Amino acid sequence: MKVIKIKKEWFSQSDLRIDASFHLSEGRVTKLKIGKCPYSIKYLVDITENIFNGARFKRYYVADPNKGVPFIGSSDMVKSELGELKYISKRLSKNISKLLLKKSWTLVSCSGTIGNTVYTNEDFVNVAASQHIMRIVPTKDIYSGFLYSFLSSKYGYSLLTQGTYGAVIQHIEPQHLLNLPVPIFPELKQKLIHDLIENASLLKAEANRILKEAVQFFETKIGISDTTLGFQYNKIKSSNLAEFHKRLDSQYNILWKSLKNDQLDTLNYEKIKTTSKSIFVGGRGKRMYVKNGIPFLSSSEMMLYNPKRKCKMVSKNTPGLNEMLVNKYDILISRSGTVGNTIIVGDDLSGIAISEHALRLVIDMDKISPNYVFCFLKTKWGMRSMEASSFGSVIITLNEDLIGNIDIPILSDQDQKHINEKIENYIRKMDKSTLKENQAIDLIEKEIESWQE
Repeated sequence: MKVIKIKKEWFSQSDLRIDASFHLSEGRVTKLKIGKCPYSIKYLVDITENIFNGARFKRYYVADPNKGVPFIGSSDMVKSELGELKYISKRLSKNISKLLLKKSWTLVSCSGTIGNTVYTNEDFVNVAASQHIMRIVPTKDIYSGFLYSFLSSKYGYSLLTQGTYGAVIQHIEPQHLLNLPVPIFPELKQKLIHDLIENASLLKAEANRILKEAVQFFETKIGISDTTLGFQYNKIKSSNLAEFHKRLDSQYNILWKSLKNDQLDTLNYEKIKTTSKSIFVGGRGKRMYVKNGIPFLSSSEMMLYNPKRKCKMVSKNTPGLNEMLVNKYDILISRSGTVGNTIIVGDDLSGIAISEHALRLVIDMDKISPNYVFCFLKTKWGMRSMEASSFGSVIITLNEDLIGNIDIPILSDQDQKHINEKIENYIRKMDKSTLKENQAIDLIEKEIESWQE
């Protein structure tokens, strides 16, 4: 419980808000710290061309990309890759041009989860965004990367979230950010921070392009499966039911029969379990959260770009911690709820703790490259194999045996080498991207902290 005495002047600065949470938030402390800035301070309204949400409208989704534009929500924008997006109709969606994003904007999640920020790169250009994403368009008077870094720092976050409202679902509106104070650093420092963000943004786009190329190359070698999800029917031999898990559910048997039929006779296939050292679920138990500890990610957080920035920390004394830690080249697969989301651990995430809702796949490098297995699991064939293996009527689940039973096609040594090099380059660029973004945000936070001495 927090208690504080407020001054009557504060009400004129807060749109006459009298709810205690507003005045007791970290935003109030941040404003006091920024007040010690030795440079000029400007309000966000003075250094932006526009701050706005997308229009609210009925969405008409289309299957043909030529008839629509890609569409993202606030949960999509923070992922390390946009991936396969839904498309909304160009013809039926009104004022669609006003929904499209441009480069060098700062996006802010403004409904539900508040204050997540993203710097738009070329991947976001001409992508439509929902009304739950606030757009901040900077003027030419401030470096866009600098503004993004400030809003992404712990100080910017506390200011973005101070004005939230809503008893159940939290919201912020553009008018809540107009008087958000921004310290204007000297131009050289602004440019240094801006350049770091621009480089990070470019590296992120390059990394995702390389990953896409690797997946597409893999798919050209293994063919396109005709396996589809959803309602369907087929005949299954009773002898096939005893082959693996003796499962009687129709979707499992029908999908696996379809996947088997689509396999190419010219390729050899191996079970993932034969290429692995281990497939296991991390330690379960009570998590001991602390202020300074080991970064801890859930299976949804692991899919984010730069997920360690705002994650929780667990104590080094947490029971079963060793089973939660991951190493470089471990493959992590979400195994409950939303199944099949897959990442490969690089230097940035090596040594952190991951929830038990992410299954660990440790590949035997003497047999095959983990980069190659990761790339296969990112193909449509790999994703369908994981979806076909899942079970559960309410919470969809994958387990170790089901992942181990997936067939992986074995391409030529030359093709494997090509895929391995592509994914290695992807990992390297993504790690470098998050490093540069964190360097930029750290410069902001250290500068503000220096004023408090």
